Order: sequence, then structure tokens, then C-alpha cells
Amino acid sequence: MEEQNSLSTDFLPTGVPGLDDVLTGGLTKDRLYLVEGEPGTGKTTLALQFLNEGVRRGEATLYITLAETRVELLSVAQSHGWSMDGIHIEEIIPDEKALDPDQQYTIFHPSEIELGNTTQRILGAIDRYQPRRVVLDSLSELQLLAESPLRYRRQVLALKQYLSSRNCTTIFLDDRTALSTDLQVRSVAHGVMTLELADQAYGAERRRLRVVKYRGVAFRGGSHDYKIIKGGLYVYPRLVAATTRESSSRRQLSSGLPALDALLGGGLEEGMSTLLSGPSGTGKSSLTAQFVHAATQRGEKCAMFLFEEARNNMLNRCANLGFNLSGAIDAGLLSVQQIDPAELSPGEFSSAVMLAVEQGARIVVIDSLNGYLNAVPDERFLIVHLHELLTYLGQRGVVSMLVGVQSGVMGANMTSAVDASYLADNIIMLRYFEADGEVRQAISVFKKRGSSHERTLRRFEISSSGLHVGPVLKDFHGVLTGVPTFHGPAAIQPPTL
Repeated sequence: MEEQNSLSTDFLPTGVPGLDDVLTGGLTKDRLYLVEGEPGTGKTTLALQFLNEGVRRGEATLYITLAETRVELLSVAQSHGWSMDGIHIEEIIPDEKALDPDQQYTIFHPSEIELGNTTQRILGAIDRYQPRRVVLDSLSELQLLAESPLRYRRQVLALKQYLSSRNCTTIFLDDRTALSTDLQVRSVAHGVMTLELADQAYGAERRRLRVVKYRGVAFRGGSHDYKIIKGGLYVYPRLVAATTRESSSRRQLSSGLPALDALLGGGLEEGMSTLLSGPSGTGKSSLTAQFVHAATQRGEKCAMFLFEEARNNMLNRCANLGFNLSGAIDAGLLSVQQIDPAELSPGEFSSAVMLAVEQGARIVVIDSLNGYLNAVPDERFLIVHLHELLTYLGQRGVVSMLVGVQSGVMGANMTSAVDASYLADNIIMLRYFEADGEVRQAISVFKKRGSSHERTLRRFEISSSGLHVGPVLKDFHGVLTGVPTFHGPAAIQPPTL
């Protein structure tokens, strides 16, 4: 039963972006595969991509449909901008004559005749077109015609042997609409892929692909996000940071502000993640823009991912501070992506970050961490996704900067939506404090793994001329509470920058 006509270990590309990475190469030639999923998960789309890839490679292809009509298949292809030229379509579906009472069977049960006729038409189409890639849509029809599990299994086994003996790489589609769930084909197939569709409390539905089984191949396990867009399925392989380890010398990246670099012990080390924490308006996003501006001035590429602030607003705000980020974008040194939280999936976001790194980004900014975590509220392990992403960035020597917004404005009871401090190698804290009838800002470095750093609290100011890090607030006590006490000279003199 398991003997094949060849022992080939060659892989066929599926034509689905990202899927070959999950399968670690593609589909083994001359084998039978099962793609299962409820209606609407994209099985037909995946199958057509598989066949179109075969046409592109000069292979004969065949789509055997037991449910959808030729017109419906052409409509699906047209919606994705595909041509069906080169794909042979064999319709094996009942026509309107089946509604005629005179055509109803009386002596034999319908399944006894219809299953035999269906099988003969399938074999006839294969002999006629001699395909190298075959899709059978769908198994539910065969299961209903076979009626008994034994007859159904024997039918599938016979088709498997027939197809493999003719060097066909075959995909069976199962829409799970038969009367009973049956695992017969899973045991027979060389590989099994499941497409899942999960509703979200808000926003678009979440689509996941999972390889249940693939004999003799160390595929990438787990669930992988995918989307159906114009052009077909696009799979975002689950990020596994352990597969991307690289060793390299790590240097410090300057912020462009000598006082800030001194506070940081020289700058931010490559391969380290930095969390900028503080209440809204303290300058966290502006501080990340300062690092990005300095890096692009040195000719280094950067990438910014915005979850909350609009892209144009960010660029205009930075221009008012003297940062010409628009010029960096035009020069190809900076990419700024505004993320739509309602349409996000963790896999898609990770793929976007990885693409930016592959294109040479040395600094990656996620603004903000709160927006990222709120983007997929139903995702239980989103913080694990983030940890894996930061590990990947660290192993590639990228400086990653996370903006974390704390609730409240002043006081010691300010809290964050999530305690992500353990994820970050460095923590920069920004605070408001009141002094001399004025609300001021302070900056300090609470944690830094790459090098020693100052333990001081310094004045921080944002003006039309940019960012300024001032002197140590040594005359104040309790700055972190927001309402400090002054222990300096009797006449309070605001610190000068």
C-alpha cells in the first residue's frame, strides 16, 4: 500500500508564498496530500495556486471538480487575476437530468451506480490529460457516494495507487461537509494540511494553517497565520528565532545627542532591545525619532511601525523638531508602516519586521507596545510572539525600540498595561514633575545590560530646536513621585539647559 512508483525526494513548489518555508521545501513529488478545512478557508484558492505554479513550470495540470462548476472556478481565478490557460477542468457533477423522475433508480441504490460512474470519469480524465499535478475537489462527495467507511477507504486507496503509478502529485480537498467526520484519508495521505478560520471579537477573522502530518519531512510545526488577498493565499510562517542565530561584533549606536549618549554609557548596543516607558506626552516617540534621525544621517537603514499615530502626523511632528525623516524615506533609508490594528495578525507583523531587517534595517521601532498588544486582544500568547520577535532582532544585531505608555500623568501609582520590562535589555524612563509652578520632564536610565550607565535623573526638554538633555536634578528629591521637594538654595532657579 505504501509502495510508490518512485523513491524521488524532489520537492515541488506549491506556488503559495510562505507555504514552502513551512513545508521546508515544498511537496514531495508523486505523493498524495490532503488539504482540509471548512467552506471559506481558501482550499480552492490554494489548489488553483498549486496548479498555476505547475503551468508556469510547463507541467500538465488537471482540476477534477465534483461540486463546483467550471464557471465558478473561472470566476475564482478571475477574482485573483489568474488565467486558467493550461489547467484542464473536468466537471463531474450531476446535471439537471437528475431531477427528472424518469431518471431515478429503482432496482439499484443510486450510490452503487453513481460511485462507479464517478470513478470511471476520474480515471478517464487522468488517462486523457496525463497530468503531473492533480486536484480533486472534494472528498465529501466521494464519502457520501461511498456511504460506508470501508468502501470509502478502499476507494481512496485505489485512487492513491492509480495516481502515484502515473507520477501525479495530487491534492485532495475536504470541506468537512459530509455527514460524519472521517479520518480515513489522513492515514492514507502522505501529508495533511488544515486551514482554520477563527472569528475575532473585533476586526477581521483570523486565518491559520497547520501541517498535521508530512511523512519523512521535518516541517515547521504549529499554527501559521495566512491571509487571502488578491493573488491568492499568503502564508506567514511562525517565527522561530533559534533558526536565525548569527554571531557578530556589536557596536554602540549614537543618538546624536552627546548628553543622552553619556546618560546611556555611550549609546545603544546593537542586538539590544530598549523599552521607553512613561506617560503620554513625555517624549517617548520623539526620543525614538532622535535615534532614527541620527542613524539615517549616518546612512544606516531604519524601520518604524506605528500602531497609534498616523504616519503623516508623525512625519510632520518630527519635521517641527528638525528631523527630516521624509527625506530619509525618499532616500530609501527609512520605512514607516502604519499598522491597522483591526487587520493585524502576529504572523503578518513578524513577517513585515523580518522583511525590513532583511532589507538592511539596523533600528526597528515599535510604537507603541500598548497598540501592539491591543491589536489582537483575543491572542493568548501575544507576549510570547513579541519575545520571539525581539530575540530574532537581537540575534540579527538590530537595535529594537519599544514605546510603552503608562496610565496616569504624575504620581508613584502609574501603571502599564503589561509588564514588559523583562523583555527589554534596556529601560529608559520618562517622567513629569512639578517645580516652581511649571510641569517639567525628567529622563533616567533604569536598566542597561550592554554597558554601564549613569544612575542620575536629568532634565529633559522638547522644543522647536529638537530634544535636550539637561543637568542632573540633584537639588530635587522625589522627582519620580511627580511632586518633588527642593533641597537647593532658598531661591529656586530653574535648571538651565
